[in-house]
Amino acid sequence: MRIVIAEDNVLLREGLILLLEDVGHEIVAVVGSGPEVVPTLLEHRPDAAVLDVRLPPGFRDEGLRAAIEARRLMPGLPILVLSQYVEESYAAELLGQGASGVGYLLKDRVSRIEEFQQALERVAAGGTALDPDVVSQLMTRRDPLDALSPREREVLGLMAQGLDNPTIATTLFITERSVSKHIGNILAKLNLPPSDSGHRRVLAVLAYLKA
Repeated sequence: MRIVIAEDNVLLREGLILLLEDVGHEIVAVVGSGPEVVPTLLEHRPDAAVLDVRLPPGFRDEGLRAAIEARRLMPGLPILVLSQYVEESYAAELLGQGASGVGYLLKDRVSRIEEFQQALERVAAGGTALDPDVVSQLMTRRDPLDALSPREREVLGLMAQGLDNPTIATTLFITERSVSKHIGNILAKLNLPPSDSGHRRVLAVLAYLKA
């Protein structure tokens, strides 16, 4: 996989490079400021990009703005955004363009190497990877979710992270049939249209969470 990294923290940047190259990915470019991101992505057309939310010169939301602009210019470009803290408005704004090929992880998740690699691969394949802490905060602020049972909320949270039915079943120690039943109940209670596509199902739930 060809990857562009945008990260101003030298230690984290070098760690990302070593981690990704060690598993066979190619780092085609590395930048350390917001204004460099979009031109670099347009030049290299990578398979995926890993971007810090806050980059120089302002250390506010330069990385996020670059991600949104890049996806406008290159629809479907897989982007995994890293943030130091849970910043709900940033997550919601990024998801507002559509959840396909989008990830939002806290930086401490990078140290969990296998989890980080799985998230990046999921995003590159057009899936979704939301940090569990981000999902939790989004869910706790959505009153309509009160209609869901505790188990249904657990299933919804795992769905929003981009997990498939077998993985949800394994995580919660229940059968896949039970997972399917819970998902049907969730879609019904949230007035979300049923779908034969698991990917569209996840997008529907994420659309609801950011609404």
